[in-house]
Amino acid sequence: MVLLGAFMISFSAIWVKVSDVPPTTSAFYRVFFGFVFLLAPWLYSPTRIRHISAMLLPAMACGFTFALDLHFWHLSISYIGPGLATIIGNFQVFLMAACGFLFFNERLLLRFLFAMPLAFFGLFLVIGFHWSALEANYRLGVFYGFLTAFAYTGFLLLLRKMQLRKAQDDHCSPLLLISFFTAFFLGIYMLFGDISFSIPTLKSAAALVSLGLLSQAIGWLLIAASMPKIPASFTGLILLLQPSLSFVWDVLFFARPTTGLQWAGTIITLWAIYLGLTGSRGNS
Repeated sequence: MVLLGAFMISFSAIWVKVSDVPPTTSAFYRVFFGFVFLLAPWLYSPTRIRHISAMLLPAMACGFTFALDLHFWHLSISYIGPGLATIIGNFQVFLMAACGFLFFNERLLLRFLFAMPLAFFGLFLVIGFHWSALEANYRLGVFYGFLTAFAYTGFLLLLRKMQLRKAQDDHCSPLLLISFFTAFFLGIYMLFGDISFSIPTLKSAAALVSLGLLSQAIGWLLIAASMPKIPASFTGLILLLQPSLSFVWDVLFFARPTTGLQWAGTIITLWAIYLGLTGSRGNS
């Protein structure tokens, strides 16, 4: 289930790229359609009412940070492509581990200290060591990618707290509420920023519906339902399929020019992210 969920989510950036709408518009429809598709299983869930009131404020906070995450990530995709934007966004692994060390009394293993510089070295192999020689838009895309990582870290920390308040078997309510509040905040931003809600073509509509159904609803439900049943390190390794496959799809579907050195950098970065995933340990 985690494998299938990660596979579905790996197409998120592809649906964003082919939707041909502004970045914030695609982010809005991802969570709006996700909310609509999650309504059906939520209505038939026996635990749908039991803990929902306790989740409202945490879900609102999660929705705000997830709105920032999607906004920055979709902007990054528009500048540097789906693959690289997704890989940089996954640098949240190191930020999460740092927060665990600073605030939750978690220990950092030696492999984590090794993983951080290794990840940046791999990233430099992908984007090049001559930062000033890169186009301004490309540099902006990398910057938005790191903002994605920061926003994603905030979202995951809040989600972690929210998970403690839900029923153990209720995986739908948190996703439903987060999708609703994320769509709300993105919609407010679009109204005040004069960003269009229009979906120009059937191709755009199909891409946005696929984004909401496959990535936001089904993909995350599969992962949320199955993650407690398998080891955390194994889950981390499987979830690396998302940035890995996103980069592969970028090369296959959009003919991203990639040299052997950039492939090496991608593999090094993903390996370092995995080391980061398994490089912190909670104290008992």
